Amino acid sequence: MGAFFWFWGAIMYRIFIKEPKIVNEDSTKDAPMITIMIPAHNEEILIEKTIKYLFTEINYQNYEVLVMDDGSSDDTPRILSQLQAEFPKLRVIRVEDNKGKAHAFNIGMFFAKGDYILSNDADTLPEPDALKKYMSYFTNEENINTAAVTANMDVENRSSILGKSQTVEFSSIVGIIKRSQSAINNSMYAYSGANTMYKKEALFEVGGFRQDRATEDISIAWDQHLKGTVPTFAPEIKFHMTVPERLKELFRQRSRWAKGGTEVWLTNIMAFLKHPLKNKYQFTMFLDSTLSIIWSFFYVVSTVIFIALMAGLLITGNYDAAIKYVGYSFLMITSEVIAGSVQLLTALILDFHGAKLKYWIFAPLYMMFYWIINPLTIVWTFVGAVKTILGRGSGTWKSPKREQAKTTG
Repeated sequence: MGAFFWFWGAIMYRIFIKEPKIVNEDSTKDAPMITIMIPAHNEEILIEKTIKYLFTEINYQNYEVLVMDDGSSDDTPRILSQLQAEFPKLRVIRVEDNKGKAHAFNIGMFFAKGDYILSNDADTLPEPDALKKYMSYFTNEENINTAAVTANMDVENRSSILGKSQTVEFSSIVGIIKRSQSAINNSMYAYSGANTMYKKEALFEVGGFRQDRATEDISIAWDQHLKGTVPTFAPEIKFHMTVPERLKELFRQRSRWAKGGTEVWLTNIMAFLKHPLKNKYQFTMFLDSTLSIIWSFFYVVSTVIFIALMAGLLITGNYDAAIKYVGYSFLMITSEVIAGSVQLLTALILDFHGAKLKYWIFAPLYMMFYWIINPLTIVWTFVGAVKTILGRGSGTWKSPKREQAKTTG
């Protein structure tokens, strides 16, 4: 049901939502000032490549790059010092104690010279015309209430099967779900923390990012929603991001995402229950989150029961019943694969004009793996999310183990 809901939502987006014209930014004097902010913690592998790209490839004049060095203990400070000598518009603020991305970003907001702030992770490369395209959403009368614009992620490292599978995944999540949320009620469950442009005054209106949450990009999206400002998804703005290529790092990343989503749900549950009409435009987000959490627990519990049942049938020699239950499971899985394949095929056709259609062959791997890891991480992190809501949370972060990215494949 969810797959077909997102499918029709994406079709409606394609029909009714029109992309704005790109800002013709010819002079520094007339262009809005933008701060590209990079919160960084132990990013010695990628930080130099990212900063050099931002200063040499971006087609925009009036911008600065502000790096928030959040207590890095590796070679990141030395690299940043060298880059400052090379690029005068590079500014670096050192936070001595690692207190998390949200904490670093909140400090950086006060030092940002731009009226607009692009949150850009150390492993993220926006397309050359990204800033022009972003500003197209802020400089027309139709988008006067726009608080943030989030772009469309493309996987940079597709050299492994896991990387290729995530290419399909992000087309499904970004290409379908965010289009649907935008088309149906102008909402969005989460921004992309790796590459989203914020109107600075809109960040101050909600008090900045929550510093005790696992995912600052999900929490700020809900905070701005409930404040009444509007988020925007810009599928034509592409940015490249390095994704985990090891199962351990992937599970760690998804656990953080799951915990952050549950924290946001717990934070806002009473607001939706007490004032459903007041928050009617965000109610589908709340409903989707609620069903996802319920389904995750149902999936884990029913899987344990199924395994115990099958073990009992095999031990007692009741093979006919075991075969029957396997057949029922096969029918259910087949129906889900068909629905998921329709969703993914639609996403790959719409996303970047079908440029990633060749990755559809990895759809079955993505669906089976994602259906397993998503509920597992939600159940695994649920207690931790509850502890955060009770005041025992921390935004302290650890960067993933970086390797030099390969872009072939």
